Amino acid sequence: MTLKLTKKSHACVRLEKDGQTLVLDPGGFSEEDAAVGADAILVTHEHPDHFNEERLRAALEANPAAEIWTLKSVAEKISTAFPGRVHTVGHGDTFTAAGFDVQVHGELHAVIHPDIPRITNVGYLVDGGSVFHPGDALTVPDHAVETLMLPVMAPWSKISEVIDYVREVKPQRAYDIHDALLADLARPIYDNQIGTLGGTEHLRLAPGEAALL
Repeated sequence: MTLKLTKKSHACVRLEKDGQTLVLDPGGFSEEDAAVGADAILVTHEHPDHFNEERLRAALEANPAAEIWTLKSVAEKISTAFPGRVHTVGHGDTFTAAGFDVQVHGELHAVIHPDIPRITNVGYLVDGGSVFHPGDALTVPDHAVETLMLPVMAPWSKISEVIDYVREVKPQRAYDIHDALLADLARPIYDNQIGTLGGTEHLRLAPGEAALL
């Protein structure tokens, strides 16, 4: 079964199969219509570059059947606006959204600084490992991963951790996400080091570009 992956800006991706669309993390760094056309939306955590109520409202108004799956901290912010359409999930949960089978992995956001309290964060393993989106954490799911959405640049990470994460997950391929903070001038450095040391195929899509998995 062909799965189409479309990269949107920063941490947002769209997955399409069998005429249905699943969107992950349409945050404030992504396009205003990043979630429009979605049948289901997954949000990993509450930070504004991953969760944006305007993006979600646009999607749910465009498709009255669209629904959202997310963790408690996000659901509490939006559930009253969309009664019956927001589902709360946590580590270990499984569900089906827009025809995609989803497993939830992880509990906490990566450490930004010891003085900053950690918030909750979940990752989503889609269709038995076809795609894994970890949000803002280096969560290693207890399942083989074909395509890893790799948070390549963040205030909470350094490139050695990113490389070691790829090595630990051992995906067939890794596509960059969480890249809005990475200057184009620096991309070749990341491409070379992750591609050389990560032990897997390292790939990058510009916003709007797509690949078939």
